[in-house]
Amino acid sequence: MTSFEDLPIRDDLRGLTPYGAPQDALPITINVNENPFSVPEAVALSIIQRISLTLPGLNRYPDREFTELRERLATYLGQGLTPEHIWAANGSNEVLQQLLQAFAGAGRKIMSFAPTYSMYPLLAKGVGSEWVAAPRDENFELTPELVRTAIEAERPDVVLLCTPNNPTGTPLDLETIEAAYDATDGIVVVDEAYAEFRHDGAPTALSLLEGRPRLVISRTMSKAFAFAGVRLGYFAADPAVADAVRLVRLPYHLSAITQAAAIAALEHSDTMLAQVDRIRIQRDRIVDETAALGYRPYRSDANFVLIGGVADPAAMFDEFVARGILIRNTGPADCIRVTAGTEFETDAFLSALAEITAARPELQLTGSEGVSA
Repeated sequence: MTSFEDLPIRDDLRGLTPYGAPQDALPITINVNENPFSVPEAVALSIIQRISLTLPGLNRYPDREFTELRERLATYLGQGLTPEHIWAANGSNEVLQQLLQAFAGAGRKIMSFAPTYSMYPLLAKGVGSEWVAAPRDENFELTPELVRTAIEAERPDVVLLCTPNNPTGTPLDLETIEAAYDATDGIVVVDEAYAEFRHDGAPTALSLLEGRPRLVISRTMSKAFAFAGVRLGYFAADPAVADAVRLVRLPYHLSAITQAAAIAALEHSDTMLAQVDRIRIQRDRIVDETAALGYRPYRSDANFVLIGGVADPAAMFDEFVARGILIRNTGPADCIRVTAGTEFETDAFLSALAEITAARPELQLTGSEGVSA
């Protein structure tokens, strides 16, 4: 059978593997940071009704400027934003890809701080850019001085800052984002895919947009909105950034059905976000109770928790699979990652972890200390 390696693909793509996560059909899947709650019935009906209105016109191309959707997104974000500040695409990954197509590319450098979202280096490779990953501190946190020093040393054209960071869940304060922006003449993209799950009082980088034309805030409807299957990501930035992205976007890249579904969901944003507090409670339970078991959870503002103190993450992953639970063995070396799900899912995970720890104590690193949220 022919492999893609046998084809005349680009040399810099050889040896790479596609992005992906296990999709085993287990009873409990808490590995890909999905919202565990279904779209509410009343909202689903509203989405169906709005989509039905678009069906007779599917012989025509959709609104390539998705005007109404941008209006709805600007209203949802607030902060004095207008539709001109907003851009959207098929998931936040496509948003990031379009930004890199416009502002990175061959001969340019993209920088972030590892460990972080594993798609970033793949996106960088896809546009032919050099990828640089500077280190975080021992708790996977960043400080103004750390980012300033790294950026000034590498002089990247694009800086990607994920907050809360995937896979660690750790947040980023506004002073650190300001330091990153001031240290470069390039574009700074703050990926806030999990922003709605942050603790009360935690800031959003949206408040920094005024007067910073090179700052971009990326968001998604996949997580808090329970809309992963629709694929709708977006960003807020100076209108000039959206103008630049128009140069590289594919024609009519957002289907009429996608636009209709997202608009209907945004009309019911309070209902769609009603489950966020329930998810945050389960996240904090995971932090507290895994620490009590002797593991080292890192503080999280996301809908997942990175748990350190695991001696053999692959063996731990297998133990959970044997119990019908799918978690994520995504690195760093002594960590597993768990999505905050329903109360039932959290109960099952914590019970299984306690059972595994008792039965196989060699899977836990000795001397681990929990890190409170």
